[in-house]
Amino acid sequence: MSFRICVLMTVCAVILSSCKKENNQQPSQQAAPQSYPAKTMKTDNVTIYTTYPVTIKGQEDIEIRPRIDGFIENIFIDEGSAVKKGQVLFKINSPQSEQAVMTAKASVNSAHANLNTAELDVERMRILADKNIISKVQLASYVNQYKAAQAVVAEAEATLSQAQATLSWTNVSSPVEGMAGSIPYRLGSLVSSSNVLTTIANTNNVFAYFSLNEKDLMDLLQHYEGKTQAEKIKNMPETTLTLADGTVYPEKGKIETIAGVVNTSTGSANLRVEFPNKQGTLRSGTSGRIEVSREFENVFEIPQKATFTLLDKTMVYKIQGDSVIQTVIDIESVGDGQHYVVTNGLQEGDIIVTDGIATLSNGKKIKVN
Repeated sequence: MSFRICVLMTVCAVILSSCKKENNQQPSQQAAPQSYPAKTMKTDNVTIYTTYPVTIKGQEDIEIRPRIDGFIENIFIDEGSAVKKGQVLFKINSPQSEQAVMTAKASVNSAHANLNTAELDVERMRILADKNIISKVQLASYVNQYKAAQAVVAEAEATLSQAQATLSWTNVSSPVEGMAGSIPYRLGSLVSSSNVLTTIANTNNVFAYFSLNEKDLMDLLQHYEGKTQAEKIKNMPETTLTLADGTVYPEKGKIETIAGVVNTSTGSANLRVEFPNKQGTLRSGTSGRIEVSREFENVFEIPQKATFTLLDKTMVYKIQGDSVIQTVIDIESVGDGQHYVVTNGLQEGDIIVTDGIATLSNGKKIKVN
């Protein structure tokens, strides 16, 4: 029995000794708070840029169609040619139109001959009526025939004018000045009014079109002064156009119009930006992107890597004492892909963690670099 007591006392002594060693080692093994970069909030005026894809069109993009059916007899331009207003572009061979003019001319000649005969009859019958050889009623009948012949002449001449106008349509001319597009039909092709012979683009000025959804449009408009939409558009800043190859177009553009109707299928409205194009660099049908700037006053600019998303809310870690707390903020994208503008949720003098937030949790103790 005394042996068992001795063994039990020895085991207890070993356990107590082990516990004391663990207690003595615990403080030295506890991890020290990790250091994180931080930024103190200070208000500033910030310009942000929002990028939108655009489609470029000429100030006037006119489809050239023949007004009569026929075969293409001549093509007087080439694709990409500079075209003047009124310049003849195509010649259409239309035998029907030529025949119509000849028939109309013959009808006019016949109508004039009948009119001359009716006039002679009236003059002859008036002499007889003056001598009471025929009655006034008979004379009136000849006068009516003369007037009817006049009407026939007028009708024939109108038909001739219409036929001549139709024949003139065999010369297809340009209603505007610009650049010729592609020419899908060649000599000998049978064409009608349903065929587009080419497109003339007036590109002295070009229009860049882009669209905004209803919310973004309202956000855009509320940032500019003015009581009406027209006043707000007038106060919008100039825009920058970047072409498809990444080069920046040297001329600045101006938002000119906003569509008055929101497309019900897409939920967006079209905006039009006008750019001068005196050098002819921009071509109708090309694409690019524009930057629209907005000014924000008394806001905070923070790096995007300082934020994270939780339940559709944008948040940052704000430092309080030696710990961090999650804070909800409202942001606007600066446009450079690296920063945000904070419009709500932070105050002057607040300190936030700017990097390494993936290793943080609410209430965690940290050090600040």
